[in-house]
Amino acid sequence: MFFSFISFLVIRSSSHLVINKMAEGEQDDEQKTEDPTQKRLDDAVQKGNIPNSKEVGSFFMVLALAITVAWFAPMMLRSAGALLSPFISDADSMPTDPKGLGDLLRHVVFGGMAIIAGPLVAAIVAALAGGMLQNGLVISGESIVPKLSKISPMAGFGRIFSMRSLVEFFKNILKISIVGYVAFVVVYPDLPQLNKLPDMTTEAMLALLLIMAKHLVIGVAIAMFFIAIFDVVYQRLKYIKSLRMTKQEIKDEYKQSEGDPMIKGRLRRLRMERAKNRMMAEVPTADVVITNPTHFAVALTYDTGKMQAPLVVAKGQDLIALKIREIAEANKVPIVENPPLARALFSSAELNEEIPQVHYEAVAKVISYVYQLKGKKFNK
Repeated sequence: MFFSFISFLVIRSSSHLVINKMAEGEQDDEQKTEDPTQKRLDDAVQKGNIPNSKEVGSFFMVLALAITVAWFAPMMLRSAGALLSPFISDADSMPTDPKGLGDLLRHVVFGGMAIIAGPLVAAIVAALAGGMLQNGLVISGESIVPKLSKISPMAGFGRIFSMRSLVEFFKNILKISIVGYVAFVVVYPDLPQLNKLPDMTTEAMLALLLIMAKHLVIGVAIAMFFIAIFDVVYQRLKYIKSLRMTKQEIKDEYKQSEGDPMIKGRLRRLRMERAKNRMMAEVPTADVVITNPTHFAVALTYDTGKMQAPLVVAKGQDLIALKIREIAEANKVPIVENPPLARALFSSAELNEEIPQVHYEAVAKVISYVYQLKGKKFNK
């Protein structure tokens, strides 16, 4: 009675745990509405998590068997006939002592293995090729690292009775049913021939069985081809679904890969502030500041011996323009009010570059005026 009660409590607790996990899983799945990013897919491949359809390997294995059986049929038929004919033609002279039976058994086993070695090796190589064909050669160190969860009895129990295992179970039942039905339909026309086996020679018997085997593997290969196509599509969809992400996960990944937008904005502001400070430090070296008078300000410098045209060392609008004017006044840099020219230079001239050629004449008049004020000679 006591043990029954304990068992009831354990089962009830387990059922509640399973229900809670299923509810949590459903909530997580509902939140994961976004397709996986390329980084998510790449990380999954590095961990050895790749979409893999076992049915592709099975199809290539059956296909290799069908091809090798059809290709090597005459040779296999002769070899099998040579191996088995003594059991029919010389049955009365077969050894019956233990040593003779042992030698005979070894002869039959090794002879049979030699006959099926070619198709068997071809099937194994084809199965491996089928796996590589889906994802190429993927080598992951993480997938081969021992993990306690893989040998945990509770984890193994959970995997056995999981929804995934249940789906795989019904898939296998369906696959076996389809393959079995196709095999029966393919072999059924040849079944009446089996009644004639007692009256056939060894060669005729083997020929009939080989024909039936060829029909069987070809029919199964065709069925496996369609099963493999369906399973590849299913595995890809399931793989993408398993890697889906929440919107928060995408934001977190973007922050990790591209940087926090707040930090990036702060760095951008710092760079702009430093560039502004460097620009303002050049204003005292200017030869003239052309203004709007208050909305725009462009500071120019010109060295007749080194420059082909005046250089823009600072420019700004509104508050920055006002700051340029203040620094120019403090350093006794001439300020010339020319609204059309100030607006034109602000729009078309780049910082730390020479002014466009279209403004040469207008700027030359301003600099000539400034040089006259300073008592310098200006060469256009």
